[in-house]
Amino acid sequence: MAEPGDGAELASAESEAVLLMASGGGEGDAEEIVEVVDLEPPGPDDLANEMEDVDLDEEEAAWETEEEDEGVEEGMEAQDDSEVTFSKHTASVFCVNLDPKTNTLAVTGGEDDKAFVWRVSDGELLFECTGHKDSVTCAGFSYDSIFVATGDMSGLIKVWQVDTKEEIWSFEVGDLEWMEWHPKSHVLLAGVADGNSWMWKIPSGECKTFQGPNCPATCGHILPDGKRAVVGYEDGTVRIWDLKQGSSLHVLKGQDGHQGPLTCVASNQDGSLVLTGSVDCHAKLVNCATGKIVSVFKAENIVPKPSAGEAEEAESNSVESLGFCNVMPLAAIGYLDGTLAVYDLAAQTLRHKCQHESGIVQLLWEESSPVVYTCSLDGAVSLWDARSGKLISEYRGHSAEILDFALNKDASIVVTTSGDHQAKVFCVQRPDR
Repeated sequence: MAEPGDGAELASAESEAVLLMASGGGEGDAEEIVEVVDLEPPGPDDLANEMEDVDLDEEEAAWETEEEDEGVEEGMEAQDDSEVTFSKHTASVFCVNLDPKTNTLAVTGGEDDKAFVWRVSDGELLFECTGHKDSVTCAGFSYDSIFVATGDMSGLIKVWQVDTKEEIWSFEVGDLEWMEWHPKSHVLLAGVADGNSWMWKIPSGECKTFQGPNCPATCGHILPDGKRAVVGYEDGTVRIWDLKQGSSLHVLKGQDGHQGPLTCVASNQDGSLVLTGSVDCHAKLVNCATGKIVSVFKAENIVPKPSAGEAEEAESNSVESLGFCNVMPLAAIGYLDGTLAVYDLAAQTLRHKCQHESGIVQLLWEESSPVVYTCSLDGAVSLWDARSGKLISEYRGHSAEILDFALNKDASIVVTTSGDHQAKVFCVQRPDR
């Protein structure tokens, strides 16, 4: 699973969310419209005009008291499809991870410098991961659910033993970009703003560093064999590392790399292929054995070219998340402009383009079916059938953008985190699927 992006991505997500909040778009509005005059979506100028009439402080206050007075400010969505709401955080919740062994525990980290481990079934707090002094942007359980690691933006990483609820290890690196557990052992890998990636054995703390270019290691992922990792950098470089030798097996840079910072990387189930995504709006399919590019998927091939008035908005587009389907040769790419592109890898062609009303933050595939989940800046979780490109269902409950989400093994539960200071549990299993 991809980890949350860097601070800049979170900031851009939150700034876009302000635009969404200000536009006041919701189902409540639609019910009061007597005559539809113009079906065109509002342009940037319309949004700017509406911004002047909105008091954001008042709207925030309305959200905070929503549960108390059971009323919703006009234009806000009252719909809440969630089963459980976790509300111990006091600021935006940036990350979430489910324990792999039982899928009964969640860990969340937030802008309030706090991380919590809690029970998914009822939202009961099990323990707080104390001691962070900056926003907790990375959190995850080890492969066997014995340990949970939390990392904050300043670079302080802590590991806790879940059953005893005790901190067993901590380490401080430079500004943290991402963090991931090894898929088969108690080993932690993290990327830092100085370009280095660190690997530790837990709890001994024995460590190794992988020196990248002199710029942030913006994203990374350990391949399924546990012997290699792919790391993306701010200068557009991609490196595939040999974790045992500490050497880079392949380096993609220049024309082979990206023309902008990497935002996300993912691998297929056997680790033979890697997808890389960037703010340059390209996704590259790479053969891990040879380091050669198999295909390049470009946003301009699926999105109409913007008019002069839309050029500024188009410049903010980027690949935000991507992933491989396990049961069919398909890959999905999610963009900040709300486009979900599903590609046929065998033919290397676009199969479906699914449009969201606002930017996609993250996507995840079900383990055993061609269903892809997306979460977006309008606070919705959407389920798409990748074979038909059709929307299966949509779940809402947050009053702000969703910043991260996790899916359990049997695809019956989604846990989301949001800028509304909450985490929510949604039951998504349907008998017809």
